[in-house]
Amino acid sequence: MRLYWFKLLGVLTALVLAVVFYGQYYVWLVARNRSSTAKLRNIILMKEDEPLACPSSLQLRAKEDSLYKTLFNFDIPLLMWDSHMTESNWRVLSKRPVPYGWKDLPREDVSSTLKLLNDSANQMMFEFKPPQSCVRCAVVGNGGILNGSRKGKEIDEHDYVFRQNGAITKGFEEDVGTKTSFYGFTVNTMKNSLIAYEADGFLSTPKGEAIQYIFIPSDLRDYVMLRSAIMGVPVPTGTDKGDMPSLYFGPETSPKKFKLLHPEFLLYTRDRFLPSEILNTEYARLYMPSTGGLMLLSALHSCDQVSAYGFITRSYNLYSDHYYEKKKQTLEFYANHDLLMEMKLWEMLHKKGIMKLYQRGQDNDKEGKT
Repeated sequence: MRLYWFKLLGVLTALVLAVVFYGQYYVWLVARNRSSTAKLRNIILMKEDEPLACPSSLQLRAKEDSLYKTLFNFDIPLLMWDSHMTESNWRVLSKRPVPYGWKDLPREDVSSTLKLLNDSANQMMFEFKPPQSCVRCAVVGNGGILNGSRKGKEIDEHDYVFRQNGAITKGFEEDVGTKTSFYGFTVNTMKNSLIAYEADGFLSTPKGEAIQYIFIPSDLRDYVMLRSAIMGVPVPTGTDKGDMPSLYFGPETSPKKFKLLHPEFLLYTRDRFLPSEILNTEYARLYMPSTGGLMLLSALHSCDQVSAYGFITRSYNLYSDHYYEKKKQTLEFYANHDLLMEMKLWEMLHKKGIMKLYQRGQDNDKEGKT
């Protein structure tokens, strides 16, 4: 009898312990579930609170267009820096001539230049994009259409302003503004501009603490000049031997001041956007998009909103070649660029709402004197 009661007591004790254990386990499960739910809710709220992409971004417009969604590749490498000097890249790019590769360029010159592009500023056009805002860029060409345009204030109101080659602002502030964020060039176009437009007032390339320089690698001399500029030493060899880069870019030698367009990007812009018929002629090796065209396409692949000023339009024959010429000069066409093809591209991108192209008469602006 006593054994029976001991067994019964043992069973009851086990039941009580089981109830207590599973009760506590249930409470723990509920608490854990509540905690997980709260965490999930917080994650969802955090995602909802994250800044949205620019709702009027040109990328969204391009991706919605039946034609341009297949042409634009916003993942293409725009800039080149130290980590791009790899064996695989060398194998590919050493087979292509400049500006689309490194064929016939000494590997040491290329690698020693890229090695110096080791700052985060070399990897992106803009180091900082304000949250919940659209990055607005103006790309200012040098076309005569800007003479008398009075677009200077409008240009300067953009977050960033791109200029290139003979970018004269002094004396033309009302028409072209004063702000310069980026100055784009090849060493050849930069030096030619300093010679050709000296009489018009282009006495120096744009300089300033906030200005960054975008090299277009069209030749070996671009790599050599860039390397010398970062190192703060005279150009050691080649066409520009003895040149002091500080004459063109100021005394600061930080890598932060410089950017280098990627050969892949140059090839992509040519083949996707500007595959000129010139490529089928004896002048094929001379052809590449214009400096202004490359700056505009660079902006279209890095900014949310882009406005182009001073670029060729259908009314180009009404204006002088450049806005700073005292007497009207006819725009001349050469085999190294296809400006008429570029004109049609800018016009179409404007029509599609992917960018804004200043076309003067169509914008109800007063005609200038030039």
